[in-house]
Amino acid sequence: MPLWLTLIVVGIVMIVLGVATSIGSFLLWLGVIVLVVSLIMTFVTRSRTTV
Repeated sequence: MPLWLTLIVVGIVMIVLGVATSIGSFLLWLGVIVLVVSLIMTFVTRSRTTV
């Protein structure tokens, strides 16, 4: 399972269970940031190899 998906799932589970909601929301946002950065890097690498 990718890192971003793991962080998002753990964050959502922690928020739903009500355990350390600040840590859960932090993990959720961290997962989203990692996902966005991964997508940007994938598109940059793909466009560089195609050209």
